[in-house]
Amino acid sequence: MSQHPALFTPFQVGTLTLPNRLVMAPMTRSRANNEGNVPDDSTVKYYVQRASAGLIITEGSQISQQGVGYIYTPGIHSDAQVAGWKKVTDAVHAAGGRIFIQLWHVGAISHPFFQNGELPVAPSAIQPRDAKAFTDKGMEEIPTPRALTNQEVKAVVADFRQAAENAQRAGFDGVEIHGANGYLVDQFIQDGTNQRTDEYGGSVENRARFALEVVQAAIEVLGADRVGIRLAPTGNVGGIHDSNRLATFSYVTEQLNKLGLAYLHVIEALPGHPMAAKAGQEPVGPALRKIFTGPFILNGGYTQETAERALINNEADLIAFGVPYIANPDLVERYQQGAALNTPDQATFYGGDDHGYIDYPSLQERPAETAVKQDIVEY
Repeated sequence: MSQHPALFTPFQVGTLTLPNRLVMAPMTRSRANNEGNVPDDSTVKYYVQRASAGLIITEGSQISQQGVGYIYTPGIHSDAQVAGWKKVTDAVHAAGGRIFIQLWHVGAISHPFFQNGELPVAPSAIQPRDAKAFTDKGMEEIPTPRALTNQEVKAVVADFRQAAENAQRAGFDGVEIHGANGYLVDQFIQDGTNQRTDEYGGSVENRARFALEVVQAAIEVLGADRVGIRLAPTGNVGGIHDSNRLATFSYVTEQLNKLGLAYLHVIEALPGHPMAAKAGQEPVGPALRKIFTGPFILNGGYTQETAERALINNEADLIAFGVPYIANPDLVERYQQGAALNTPDQATFYGGDDHGYIDYPSLQERPAETAVKQDIVEY
């Protein structure tokens, strides 16, 4: 009998009734077919193995070629990619699962390798700090991007709209806008990366405009109850920062709260996590929880115990797990039974073949050989 009942109670997200409160977090695995960044049969198996999650959110998938920053990552902007993802959604649904796709544009976190020799794009021409692009030559330095023109910004919004249409064609239950981790939407929100002087820069109202237009574009295609967004109010990937994160992300959340979204997904790492807030920096997530009245997902190094505590304390409605889902396709069942977890192999997290991707055993295939403390992190 489980000692953690809250995790295994149903919850409503839009039109979906989730059988439990465990969400599979979006995680880049760099396993897409390099010919066109298309999900393949291994991608199908990977997600089907994890279909018992209350909700699967896929790895970030580029909305356009301009949005690419890493090799072997899938897109959702070509017919072949849509067809590849349709195989995934059909199989996940046949297995009884529910699946959203994360729509992604990396912005400045890219390289001329992906841009036909041109510079990556961003809100402003500010070089990311402490970040590299994953190309065919390995990890390479990221150059200073060029700033998008006002007209180009609107074209990117249109690309997000088209990606939402493609996701609908591919059979997804909904989409998550990637507004976190220092990528394009996040770059527009935070004043450390947005120094524009037009309608998309300056005041917090202007800096939030791009994110809200992207969300609205997806809503017009799918309906608000099939659109979520992920934010990282205390993240620092690529050196991203804001002069007043609490005020900035509170405003963004206030505006999102008016839209009736499927959920707000906040990644704010627990203490001890590599992505935890710097010493002295107050968490922002609790303030956003008070503002946002819809389903609220927390993510960032949760264990079964800390997740249960967060749910009981009403800190969130759902908890997203990352690394535990890499090594444990049947994470729900393992948590329910109190079973040992498979040990994750970090060397196989990104890129490679099926090893470390779809060959972790389930309880039915082979019990875990080593019980590991559930304190591994989610990236």
